[in-house]
Amino acid sequence: MRKAHILVVDDEADIRNTIQEILVEEGYEVSTAANAAKAREAVRAGAPDLVLLDIWMPDTDGISLLGEWQKDGHLHCPVVILSGHGTVETAVEATRLGAVDFVEKPLSLSKLLRTVDKALRGPHSAVRAGPRRGSLPPLFAALGRSRRMRELGAQAERLAAHDSPVLIVGESGSGRSSLARFIHESSSRRDEPFVAVAGASLIEANAPNLLLGVAGGKDDEPGCIERAGAGTLFISNVEDMSTAAQDLLIGVMETGQYAPLGSAGQKRFGNRFLGSVRPDTLANPVAAGVRGELIERLGALRVSVPPLRDYTEDISELLRYLTDDLVERERLPYRRFGFAAQNRLRNYPWPDNLRQLTGLVRRLLAAGGEEEVSLAEVERELPPAPGKEQPLVKQDLLSLPLREAREQFERAYLTEQLSLCGGKVGQLAKRVGMERTHLYRKLRSLGVDFRGTLSDD
Repeated sequence: MRKAHILVVDDEADIRNTIQEILVEEGYEVSTAANAAKAREAVRAGAPDLVLLDIWMPDTDGISLLGEWQKDGHLHCPVVILSGHGTVETAVEATRLGAVDFVEKPLSLSKLLRTVDKALRGPHSAVRAGPRRGSLPPLFAALGRSRRMRELGAQAERLAAHDSPVLIVGESGSGRSSLARFIHESSSRRDEPFVAVAGASLIEANAPNLLLGVAGGKDDEPGCIERAGAGTLFISNVEDMSTAAQDLLIGVMETGQYAPLGSAGQKRFGNRFLGSVRPDTLANPVAAGVRGELIERLGALRVSVPPLRDYTEDISELLRYLTDDLVERERLPYRRFGFAAQNRLRNYPWPDNLRQLTGLVRRLLAAGGEEEVSLAEVERELPPAPGKEQPLVKQDLLSLPLREAREQFERAYLTEQLSLCGGKVGQLAKRVGMERTHLYRKLRSLGVDFRGTLSDD
């Protein structure tokens, strides 16, 4: 399946190049144009599948260019308007001229990606791609540029190609259920049911009913295995299952058959099993109350989900994704996290992982107030974290190799300076005495987030 071709039209080079970089990393083919004249040439050279069109440009404004394309019939693809501050009404007018959507500046990267995906799947698009492969589950969507997340996505896609059971190892709240669904949707079973059940719900009294189902009579009801059909059955926190439920599951996996309660005949088992456990369970299954045979059968293939504290450099991206998602799904008021607040959250150990971060973002949005979430608001919401590590600049760097110590210091130094500059890279360049292009390269190499807003300095 060919890559979707996106044309980015914006007169600001920083915005143009950053959007191109991000979209290329997401698997799109991207070309750019700095003005209306270049945009006309790009459309004539090869019809794009989507145009991201800025409103204010030096030669011809985006609204006029859109009207020109509509009148002449030169464009046969959806257009998304990029609208700066104070131009939302103009962007709404553009939708009346044929634009399918608009995204406000400063751009939220996660909102931009969702808008692009929606536009390419819409009725005005010639692209009919299925679910994009190579992308992580929704909760991890903002983390696609993280090395740990890229590795996790690649491993999950390899596991999806098999039919063997998979054991997902990770701390509570780390996103194990999201990864299980991703494995299912990336597999050949994606069109079949995905059924999830909590291990704690499979107690001794109801395990046969819930797993095997009941056949015959007025209480006829299919169990989880039958409801999953040829799809996927995911059991979260396997260690919380009762011994009776574990025995039933082992028997089904061993024989490949099961019999609903009240049925004389056996049914063929056609699911793929996925299960999740906490890391300490694998260290001592017996102490965790899990039969070793079940761990061995479910753990034919294994994948580990890292805790949030292992990739806190991606907190800024995740904050933007969660904010946009909660604003859109739960209609909460929009607020953005200031750089001081972001920096504090990047240095918090997150004992309850992504679930804890999601809850914090939800509470801060629901509380309302100034558009920018302050450091003081974040501090009020964060519970004390026992054993919290010292800030990076206070760590003993003498125990590290020179290169690693230098990188840690530079990352901490530039992150703090960027916060003091309000996130403006132009001001940061003056403050630290670096040429701006070299500074961009240094920030990228250190993994320091500077794309929270793409507004001009």
